Amino acid sequence: MQRRPGRVLVSRDELARRVAQLGSVITRDYAGRSPLLVGVLKGAVVFLGDLVRRIDLPLTIDFMAVSSYGAGTRSSGAVRLSADLAVSIEGRDVILVEDIVDSGRTLAYLRRNLATRRPRTLAACALLDKRERREVEVTVDYVGFVVPDRFVVGYGFDHAGHHRGLADIRSLD
Repeated sequence: MQRRPGRVLVSRDELARRVAQLGSVITRDYAGRSPLLVGVLKGAVVFLGDLVRRIDLPLTIDFMAVSSYGAGTRSSGAVRLSADLAVSIEGRDVILVEDIVDSGRTLAYLRRNLATRRPRTLAACALLDKRERREVEVTVDYVGFVVPDRFVVGYGFDHAGHHRGLADIRSLD
């Protein structure tokens, strides 16, 4: 049975304002450089699309796909890489763009994986940070919102493939 979206945790207006702020900060921090933004599929696609339009720099994008949820609402704890980058990141300024950081396992895995490829710099930008769920200490350089320990849908977040297209971020009932 498909679960229904519940109350709004982050409205579309709050999302638009915060993504614009993140874009401005990244533009300032990477002035004079051309960062590579690496979107973590599939959840970060909507956020990445909005974010790149708010960064006033010459940039490129690529994608990686990882999974630790399957169809459940809790991370399995095992991170699986299912699609890798198409470009070399050696000597590049790389910004990982994540939808959410909760246990920290996925971000820690990605940071370790990408660091071996010798980027010039490696930063992480997450739309949501669920700090209550942290099991592994990780650095998130740019955070959109800190949210409570609730499963969320909308704005790219899904549950078993459903609800990604909602304009707001909602808790799952």
